Amino acid sequence: MNKRWRNIGLYVLIVVVVIFVGSAFFDKPSPTKSSRTLRYSDFIEAVQEKQISRVLISPDKGTAQIVESDGNRALVNLAPDQQLLQLLTDNDVDIAVQPTTQANPLQQAATSLIFPILLLGGLFFLFRRAGSGGGGNPAMNFGKSKARLQMEPETKVTFGDVAGIEGAKLELTEVVDFLKNPDRFTAVGAKIPKGVLLVGPPGTGKTLLAKAVAGEASVPFFSISGSEFVEMFVGVGASRVRDLFEQAKKNAPCIVFIDEIDAVGRQRGAGLGGGNDEREQTLNQLLTEMDGFEGNSGIIIVAATNRPDVLDSALMRPGRFDRQVTVDRPDYSGRLQILNVHAKSKTLSKAVDLDQVARRTPGFTGADLANLLNEAAILAARRELTEVSNDEVSDAIERIMVGPEKKDSVISEKRKKLVAYHEAGHAVVGAVMPDYDPVQKISIIPRGGAGGLTFFTPSEERMESGLYSRSYLQNQMAVALGGRVAEEIIYGEDEVTTGASNDLKQVASVARQMITKFGMSDKLGPVALGRSQGGMFLGRDISAERDFSEDTAATIDSEVSVLVEIAYERAKKALNDNRQVLEELTAMLMETETVDSLEFQDLLIRHEVKVAEYA
Repeated sequence: MNKRWRNIGLYVLIVVVVIFVGSAFFDKPSPTKSSRTLRYSDFIEAVQEKQISRVLISPDKGTAQIVESDGNRALVNLAPDQQLLQLLTDNDVDIAVQPTTQANPLQQAATSLIFPILLLGGLFFLFRRAGSGGGGNPAMNFGKSKARLQMEPETKVTFGDVAGIEGAKLELTEVVDFLKNPDRFTAVGAKIPKGVLLVGPPGTGKTLLAKAVAGEASVPFFSISGSEFVEMFVGVGASRVRDLFEQAKKNAPCIVFIDEIDAVGRQRGAGLGGGNDEREQTLNQLLTEMDGFEGNSGIIIVAATNRPDVLDSALMRPGRFDRQVTVDRPDYSGRLQILNVHAKSKTLSKAVDLDQVARRTPGFTGADLANLLNEAAILAARRELTEVSNDEVSDAIERIMVGPEKKDSVISEKRKKLVAYHEAGHAVVGAVMPDYDPVQKISIIPRGGAGGLTFFTPSEERMESGLYSRSYLQNQMAVALGGRVAEEIIYGEDEVTTGASNDLKQVASVARQMITKFGMSDKLGPVALGRSQGGMFLGRDISAERDFSEDTAATIDSEVSVLVEIAYERAKKALNDNRQVLEELTAMLMETETVDSLEFQDLLIRHEVKVAEYA
């Protein structure tokens, strides 16, 4: 059917072209049989000498064809001469005027009707294609849902391919079981959940979980992105929501997956100047379909977002999204499971210990770990290796965290030694601080915007709980100041550089949070100060307003300065007490550019390191 209408459209186009070409052809003046062109002065002279027998004047009186006495023909361009006709009459010249060309009536009718016919034919063609379906003109399908339907899902992803998020997987496993065996749940009075909201940071596996649901469930699976509901035309989004649920009702029981639901489910009436009417209408329609007067029995909505804080409260209540499943960053065991899954497609050396890789990557998401092994494989291929070794994995971790190495950069010995002292200062202070993260690696090879880096391995327990003690934060500030203090000790206060700018920002940030957020001030006590700042387009505070007086602000500044001063003195004492370790570590860095954790531990064992005390 579509091919037939395309052919008809082609025929109409050919007819239009033929009509225009014919019009141009018919309107073209007939060619003259004149062999030459005569000047007007010569023409007048020839008339006076009785050499012209006949003159045929054009309708516009601009040109004339002349017939000479000997039968020759010529063409002459006439001048606006009022005496010409009298001159021709006096010399017995036969005068004739060419008749005005009359257009063909059929041609006139075709020309006047061509545009209306073309317009009506085009509209008829578009409406017929839209009515016949099958992916017609997108302009006629604005109100149709763009959801992709799979009657027999073939995502090739099952729950066995999802690792590291066992809690979320269990929640969705129950949803799949409910669809497969509803009698087991209804027998005890359980109702099927209407919606499951997957919440978590980007890259934690929310979309992968939805694909696993499609792979596990033997029910139709609709998938769509929240942004596909909203168009520039008013009412399109709401129409698409209605169409989506109409399709879902016809195929119930089924699963509808809406990815990035925050694109359509943001708070209504939020932000400057009111909300987007089209988006709000779409959200209203979605709320009505999820929990309206008509029940959607057998339809389970699975939605994913990494911004639950911006979703409308009406969308979040039970009865719409009955369950909120947090898909968080994996812990150590979860990261190990994820690495084992992605390692199946990689040629890893037997020496690669995924357990150590999992311990070195706290805070990495599933997407980060997949990218890590892929980067390691790329490095192995670039180095023309047949398998991925520990070196490639280690380089990939550092590349992801801080950027690629800049081995081709030319660094003077003076600058190289200064960077070595700076990084050695961080490492030594970190080693002598009680209950602080162990040093993983020290390098003076430039990476990204840094001249060198000292890597610490954060505690898994702290990373999972998110709880940091006051002593740990004090140690963190001292370690951050270790590089700057090392420069002062070796080169003097007048020769310190700007290399510690990021360290100083970190110290100031930690100190201010300790005072204003964590209640760790001796003078102000356990109070939280300052309002949290929200996005201006999320219906929150446009700016963070102070909820304290100017005197309190001065006290905060004073307390921050005290904390920074204490951290500075602790770092300075730690380096002065362990000056020999600082010098020897710097020499090792100048020689090899990189010192790993084992070499650093050997250095600490050879010397009697003095552990710093708490402030």
